[in-house]
Amino acid sequence: MSFTFRCDSTTALVSTPAGLIKGYEHNGLSIFKGIPYAQAKRFHAPEPVEPWKGVFDASSYGYVCPLLTNDRPNGELYVPHRFWPMDENCLNLNVWTPALDDGARPVLVWLHGGGYEAGSAIEHIAYDGANMSRLGNAVVVTINHRLNILGYFDLSDFGEEYANSGNAGMDDIIAALRWIHENIAKFGGDPANVTVFGQSGGGAKVTTLLQMPAADGLIAKGYNMSGVIGLLADEKGSGKEIAEAVMAELGISSVKELETVDHRLFAKAYMKLRPEFQKAGKYVGGRPIPNAFYVGDPARVGFRKETQHVPLLVGSVFSEFFSFTPAPYDPAAMSDAEQEKAVREMVGDEGADVLIPLFRKAYPNRKLIDLLRLDFIFRGPEIGYIASRAALNDCTYSYLFDLDQPINGSTTPWHCCDIPYVFHNIDLVEHTHRPDGNNAVAERVQEQVFASVMAFARSGNPANDLLPGWRACRPDCEATMVIGEACEVRENHDHELMPAVHKYLAPAVAKKMAEKDANIQH
Repeated sequence: MSFTFRCDSTTALVSTPAGLIKGYEHNGLSIFKGIPYAQAKRFHAPEPVEPWKGVFDASSYGYVCPLLTNDRPNGELYVPHRFWPMDENCLNLNVWTPALDDGARPVLVWLHGGGYEAGSAIEHIAYDGANMSRLGNAVVVTINHRLNILGYFDLSDFGEEYANSGNAGMDDIIAALRWIHENIAKFGGDPANVTVFGQSGGGAKVTTLLQMPAADGLIAKGYNMSGVIGLLADEKGSGKEIAEAVMAELGISSVKELETVDHRLFAKAYMKLRPEFQKAGKYVGGRPIPNAFYVGDPARVGFRKETQHVPLLVGSVFSEFFSFTPAPYDPAAMSDAEQEKAVREMVGDEGADVLIPLFRKAYPNRKLIDLLRLDFIFRGPEIGYIASRAALNDCTYSYLFDLDQPINGSTTPWHCCDIPYVFHNIDLVEHTHRPDGNNAVAERVQEQVFASVMAFARSGNPANDLLPGWRACRPDCEATMVIGEACEVRENHDHELMPAVHKYLAPAVAKKMAEKDANIQH
């Protein structure tokens, strides 16, 4: 491909209700960065941006939401990051489009990971939307919004103006979706065909949106990657107590003062107090809270029937967090007997006698030792989530990403490692490339995953010619597309295994992880 670039006063110019926006052209795409979609005072609902005079320069990414801590970068070979200036004025989005015409292309809106507390629209290098837009002939949008105590801090007991402060970050996303609905046709997109997709916390946000009536009509399809996780369950109770404690720590006496106190001081006070509130099981914020605006986690209240027509693609990765935990063994060098011995040492003879045959049935192509890195934190609740959703419709689809990556010889796939395949960006990250340069398997899987994503974005069905027949799930039959060196659809493949994993493996893993935390940023 020949590289092209154009940036002048007439290129990539779009008129919006707030004013003119100018991006640039690069390699056949029009690209816009840092477009403000709303504005908001701290703890308050987002409002339309003030119109500007002249032309808004959308050639640079906008601010990202401030984080609670300034962590040292680590684990970059697993999850390569981009770090960016932070500011509360972070309600902005980025757009990649093949043309500024009336092409009515599918629109894919990315919600970043990091729980509801961290991350950004450009945090991972693989979030870049250029390849997805160009190769998929689609409009790609990535969103920044408020997080942590800025986006999820319940102050509703302090007055009606703070009624939904506990979900302000979700209100931001809805404001962005409204902006997309009103403006994306000018960027060559179809406002009636918006797929909201995200990974980890971003996947959880897809679910949260489906449970918020204000998002109705703004989402045509949802794609939840590794986002069904009990760790991101709803908050309970009231934020009144921790808010008063934070204000006392800061030496102020009103929420109005808390609205304007320096964010760094606010975060420092909050982080000092949070552990004791968590230990007592009290509200600390940082996650959605059910109220008049959000009905609650479907695991507790069920899915809203108003969203049953929305196709949903749901899945996770074989190991998720457990690939980050250093292993005291070399799987490639272990005999079958040594693998079984290691399993028995981990879970005991009773657990091993139950787990070994179930694991071999569920994963016949995997080494037995891989059982010790099998994810259950996501996959366990995901089974019930998919069954509950499938009971409402015939457009719920399941997948499992099960392709090992060439780190330390070969490593089971981890949380986030599927993102480059989804965006068609494996060339942007190191961990997909083999030492011998033979990347045919990774490249083939990338094409299969990408074709599935684009088929789903266009039709609500991920089936495509590069994969065997992919069918929708039923409440009693989860048809999971297992994506790896050999892709196949398997029915209820791990439904017997997961309860046994929770009984025997989960307690052993919890003990082991408490001893040594790998602390990989994701």
